[in-house]
Amino acid sequence: MDGLAIAFMVPTIIFMTIVAPIWILMHYKSKQKLSSALSDQERAELEDLRIQAERMLDRIDTLEAILETQTPEWRKRPVEQSVRVS
Repeated sequence: MDGLAIAFMVPTIIFMTIVAPIWILMHYKSKQKLSSALSDQERAELEDLRIQAERMLDRIDTLEAILETQTPEWRKRPVEQSVRVS
């Protein structure tokens, strides 16, 4: 009977001291990776922000083109002169 008890206890102790901690660690690492990913709503918001940024860049390019035709030397002016608050 003692031989049978040892046959079950040795693998159990090895499992509990080596395999189980590694298993638990890997389980929670995978959970953390899943929770750190973007949700669908966050992806949609990020896409909206990207589209808004592209529109703003287009508007800036348009405004710079208008300024270039109206005032060709506008880029050479110091910042204090080109930005006046009334």
